[in-house]
Amino acid sequence: MDNQIFGSLVDRGVKMNILLVYPETPSTFWSFRNAVKFVSRKSGEPPLGLLTVAALLPAEWSKKLVDTNVSPLTDEQLLWADYVFLTGMNIHKTSFRKIVKRCNELERPVVAGGPMVTTDHQEFMGVDHFVLNEAEITLPQFLADLAAGHPKAVYTTQEFPDIGSTPRPQWELLDQNKYASMSIQYSRGCPYDCEFCSITVLNGHNPRVKTTGQFLAELEVLYNLGWRGSVFVVDDNFIGNRIKLKKELLPALIDWQERHGHPFYFGTEASINLADDQDLMQFMAQAGFNHVFVGIETPNSDSLIECGKKLNQKRDLISAVQKLHRSGMRVSGGFIIGFDNDPDTIFEQQINFIRRSGIVIAMVGLLNAPTGTRLFKRLKEENRLLNSFHGDNMDGAMNFVPKMKYQDLIAGYKRVLESIYSQKEYYLRMKTFLQEYQSPFKRSFRLTWRDIKALFKSLWILGVLEKGKRYYWKLFFLGLFRYPRQFPLAITMAIYGFHFRKVVKTV
Repeated sequence: MDNQIFGSLVDRGVKMNILLVYPETPSTFWSFRNAVKFVSRKSGEPPLGLLTVAALLPAEWSKKLVDTNVSPLTDEQLLWADYVFLTGMNIHKTSFRKIVKRCNELERPVVAGGPMVTTDHQEFMGVDHFVLNEAEITLPQFLADLAAGHPKAVYTTQEFPDIGSTPRPQWELLDQNKYASMSIQYSRGCPYDCEFCSITVLNGHNPRVKTTGQFLAELEVLYNLGWRGSVFVVDDNFIGNRIKLKKELLPALIDWQERHGHPFYFGTEASINLADDQDLMQFMAQAGFNHVFVGIETPNSDSLIECGKKLNQKRDLISAVQKLHRSGMRVSGGFIIGFDNDPDTIFEQQINFIRRSGIVIAMVGLLNAPTGTRLFKRLKEENRLLNSFHGDNMDGAMNFVPKMKYQDLIAGYKRVLESIYSQKEYYLRMKTFLQEYQSPFKRSFRLTWRDIKALFKSLWILGVLEKGKRYYWKLFFLGLFRYPRQFPLAITMAIYGFHFRKVVKTV
């Protein structure tokens, strides 16, 4: 549609049809694709960014959401749309480009935003308008120009918005039954500056937070829509502003959970110094947090110094993980291989650390340098950058020349994955975890029909069909008789292990 015609239609108050599309995530650790099938779901979490963008668009416009991870994108849907809004992360590059190509063929204009295009929009052809950075600032600029009939090709800003005025996501656009968890956001930004991390490039160093009332109102919407169970708080670092957390949000959230009968349990991402604050851990556990993803990165001290991971230096990382487990928060860990200071022994160091830590879900990836990071700039100065950043840090691809011989690095990396996700190693880590973990929840587990079906699927697939099934049965009976309160969690972790083994086979 011609831009001038489009602008005049907006001026006359004509309703627009907007299709919001989320690209397909390939099978990686993060997709949990093989795990969600056990609970008859299609995807782990919904596209929260697009749901927030939908809320920023004019209320009178018609909006539809297509998450290609849970349902196919049809030509009929594309032809219905006056504009297609598309987002994605680096992992989505292949799917993103395919969707843009389909839009071009059907002459549907594309508006693209999100983290991937914010840092690398020059890489993508066929997009009519790039609305970059945080949409609270750039999307209104695009809409104003669109109404005037002359929208620009690129909208960007160096400012960071106050997210205290961000509208609540339009979860009504979702088919909730397709997802294993819902997503919500409390803050953006991280006070730290790891060399390899793009968070501060995208969201800044100053953690900006929603108001307590705003956050609880969003939970109320999810509750009224009938959602119960897992909610992931998708913050860059949930504890970035600990004062507001401890004085405002968490006490109010504890009260809200008690008044509503504890309908939700939460996971989030946080830095390892969470383990230094006993009060904060206790508050989070009381509020319903039972899972935290922590960037461990590496047990090698020289590599931690290299990447500027100051919080992890001169610290007993195993002890910190144990504190979190004993406080009631299951730790998932992020690990990286490929630092310049990694010795030849790094592979065994990583295997041994993960084994001792009891971190069941260990996401081990190869180091890459996202655009704009300090690592990217350093490697560019050293003339070591390659044009091959895929966003999938476990597919063997690196976008720079490593110091270690590449063939040795890849062979060692595969050895790490095959070791930590072998059924024996996985079972031993689960055993270590169950010995340490202390659940904060005193109430009984809410057993649903979906849970029962997942249990029977696990009995058949993991306990009968899969090779090495004896480790499933060892975990089954360990949980049932020695740790009965953690039995549902033990089965869930067994299912996650099945997913990870499937992914490792593709590396």
